[in-house]
Amino acid sequence: MWITPPSNLISKVLSPALQLWLRSQVEAVETLEVNIQGRDRQILSGYIPQVTLNSRRAIYQGLHLGTVQLLGENIRINIAQVIKGKPLQLLEPIRVSGEIHLNEADLQASLTSNLLADAFRELLVALLASQGIAPQILEAYQISWNEVKFSPSRFTLKGSLADGNQSYPLLIDAGLSLIDPHSLHLDPITLTGISQFSSDRLSALSVDLGSDVSLEALTLEEESLWCQGKLLIRP
Repeated sequence: MWITPPSNLISKVLSPALQLWLRSQVEAVETLEVNIQGRDRQILSGYIPQVTLNSRRAIYQGLHLGTVQLLGENIRINIAQVIKGKPLQLLEPIRVSGEIHLNEADLQASLTSNLLADAFRELLVALLASQGIAPQILEAYQISWNEVKFSPSRFTLKGSLADGNQSYPLLIDAGLSLIDPHSLHLDPITLTGISQFSSDRLSALSVDLGSDVSLEALTLEEESLWCQGKLLIRP
């Protein structure tokens, strides 16, 4: 016998499950608002036409994200398991669009995260490679990042290199802009560290963001960063 599903499927089942899943993806969040658009028939087939998300002060893998506004569309989930009380899972990659606002305090608090530390290390490696210096030179040093500063269209990143006996100051100062949705442009660039790679002026550098990221706008202002674009989220 067919039983008509309740019209409040979204509010009774899916919204709490999605809230729980989103909170499980972050270490902390101050506010989290989720709005699901779709008919019960669509939801029961595991298809969500649209989800909007607004959050403040979310922390994801050590990254402090400030203000986030996101829109996800054409989402496939394991609805049969969700109805039985199981955790929500994405069944297909989804393209999410939106905008993120960070201030210096957000990024400063994120400096100890592995994601950001690895990204800054990759930037340093790319800067060294642009001078013809093999990245193996960094293997003798412990890299620490301790301060980031924003100003219009540029950033300054301060850290240190330690070899066990001595610590050397490290500074990257660069202009930052978008070349295209998948590439950042750094110019002019100043790199200060150990004498082997310090330079008052480096050649312009392009940074490939990968095919999963597509930025439409990137703005650096005094003490803040704002970006708008799309991100592919994989299950």
